[in-house]
This record gives sequence, C-alpha cells and structure tokens, in this order.
Amino acid sequence: MSSAPTSELAGQSGRAPSALPGDPHGVGVRMIQAVNGVVRGSENTVGLVVCALLSGGHVLVEDLPGTGKTTLAKAVARAVGGSFARVQGTADLMPADVTGSGVWDDQQGGLRFVPGPVFANVFLVDELNRAAPRTQSALMEALDEGAVTSDGVRHELPDPFFAIGTQNPSDQHGTFALPEGELDRFALRVGAGELDLHTEMAVVREQLVGPTVQNVSPVVTLADLRQARAAVRTLHVAEPAMAHAVAVVRATRSHQQVAQGASSRAALALVRAAQARAALAGRDYVTPDDTKAVAVSVLAHRIVLHGATAAPRDAAQRVVADLLARVPVPLGT
Repeated sequence: MSSAPTSELAGQSGRAPSALPGDPHGVGVRMIQAVNGVVRGSENTVGLVVCALLSGGHVLVEDLPGTGKTTLAKAVARAVGGSFARVQGTADLMPADVTGSGVWDDQQGGLRFVPGPVFANVFLVDELNRAAPRTQSALMEALDEGAVTSDGVRHELPDPFFAIGTQNPSDQHGTFALPEGELDRFALRVGAGELDLHTEMAVVREQLVGPTVQNVSPVVTLADLRQARAAVRTLHVAEPAMAHAVAVVRATRSHQQVAQGASSRAALALVRAAQARAALAGRDYVTPDDTKAVAVSVLAHRIVLHGATAAPRDAAQRVVADLLARVPVPLGT
C-alpha cells in the first residue's frame, strides 16, 4: 500500500505547519500519536485511517486474522472522546441487531424506536464480511447518509459518525463478498501490514501483560473533531490539482485490466482524502502529491478487474499505482 511516512503526514518536515481554523493538523497529530502508542509497525496505515476520519469518510481494514485490525479500530475509537459501539459480524446477525428496531410501547400505544449500536460516534463492525448480505445492506444508508430509516421514520446518527469495518480476505471460509455498492461507501481501504521481527516480538511481549489498547485515552473531543472536519472541507483545491485527481479516477475506466472503473463518488472521496492529507501536513492547499499518497487506498477497492467479481487487493493496487505513474501532473502545481 502506497502512502507517505507518518512524519510527513503529521507535518513534521522541518517547518512550522500553517495555522488552520479548527486545527485539523493538531487534531490529526494527536490522534496519530495516541494510536501509534499501541499499534506497532503500522504508522502509514494509522496515518491513512486518520485521513479518513478527518475527511468525513469511513474506513475498511482488510488483512488476515490476528494482524491487529480490531486493535487498530479500537485504538482510534478510544482516542476520540465520544460514544463507541462494536458488533461482531456473523452469519446470523440481523439488520435490526445493527440499526435498531421498533418495539411496542404500552404507554405510547404504538411502536417506539430503540436505537441499535450503529448510533455511536465511532462504530466498529468486526469481520463485516462474515455478516449476511441482508445485514450488510442495512448499513448502506448509515454509511452514505448518516441516518437509519425504521418503520418509515428516518433517524439521524450522531455527529460526528465514523464507521470502521474490518474484514478477512474473501477467500476464507464463512465470508460473504462485499458488494461493489457497499465498498464504494468506504472512503479508504487499508491493510494492517506485516510486522518485522523486532516489532512482532515487542507486540507479543506487551500483550503478555494485557491488551495495550486499554491504555489509550481520549485525545480529542467531539467538538474538536467536528471543527477539524469542517476546516478540512475548506482547504483550497486549485484547478490543476482537481484536474489531476479527476484524471486519475477517469483513467481507471479505460485501463485494459479494469472491467468496471471508479465512479464520481470515488473522485469526491479522493479529493476529500487529499484535503485531509494536506491538513495533516500543515498546509491549507492540496497538491498532486497529496492525491498520489492516498489514491491507492481510495481507489483500489472500487474497481473490478476483468475475470473477477471484485478486485483482488494486490492486483487492484498495482493497477492504481500504474495509473498514477501514467497520468501526467498538470503544470503549475
């Protein structure tokens, strides 16, 4: 997975970061430092997850079982000072177990909506692709619109709302492939990554005492996060930078290995993630380098390759990397 080092993402490049309203740089740096304190050897992945958080999108963490996906998600949740809920994806998990449902209330003489666990500021769906397609579909409205409709009544989710889904590789026993429409609702897909020997030994030793994620305390408030997200949306995107991002997305639709390219929603997600990356670097404007740093994570899960019902992760990443090398950067950026 291609991404910039966390030190660069955090704006620690030897110059003072720009003072941005809402302080998305400071919010992002505090989040990265808190999560890196317990998630070892995944600095680039952590930086990308925080990009998703600041951009207002959601993130899908995909890797083999036991590689720290849930620890990463829990650490992010604990670093945000808000409500947190988790559900475990299983074949018998029902939509109402996630979204909530109406129950009869004798005093009201009618149905009363009881919110499900999705009504949290940070919502973790562990092993999402072990849930049945019907339950996966129930999440679509929540991911896309920040709301849930039950018995014809729309219920708004908390603000901010950030969903983290984890999934095992789709060829494992008991998994259901996520439909393209649901994958498109996740702003970024990242992997936990493989640890080197020294880091893996350190992780095992730390976990002998107990789960280190319990040591993470909130480092940002909900108000901090709302203001930071609003500030990220205001970052300047010059026409050449916008043209480059859109050109990369459009190029996925004509690549010889791609059967189904990325949509306009993907272009919007790419630009928003680039804005978040620029904010983490302490800038108030987006450059093509920001787009390149997040493009693989934003686009690879949104394309379908020829002969595949979904894009194999490594192959799709290579396709996006190839496009980034081919698409020219406009002059003046």
